[in-house]
Amino acid sequence: MAQYIRLETDQDFEEALERRSILRVFKDDHIVDSGCTLVRFDNELVVCQSSVSEVSYHSRRECEFFGMRKR
Repeated sequence: MAQYIRLETDQDFEEALERRSILRVFKDDHIVDSGCTLVRFDNELVVCQSSVSEVSYHSRRECEFFGMRKR
C-alpha cells in the first residue's frame, strides 16, 4: 500500500526528485495532475512529466504537492 507525503520544503522536493516519486498535484482542492514525476523545481515553479511529450508547470504557491512512498 502506498502512502502520500506532502511536499513543502526544498528538502522534500529534493528527496522526491532523487526517488523519482509519483506526484499528485492539487489546486483549489481539485486534482490537476496525477501520476507524474518531478523533473525540476525552484522557489516559484514545479515541473512534472507524465509522458515523453507531456510536461506540466505548476505554481509552487498556488498548488499542493504530494509524493507517493511505498511502504
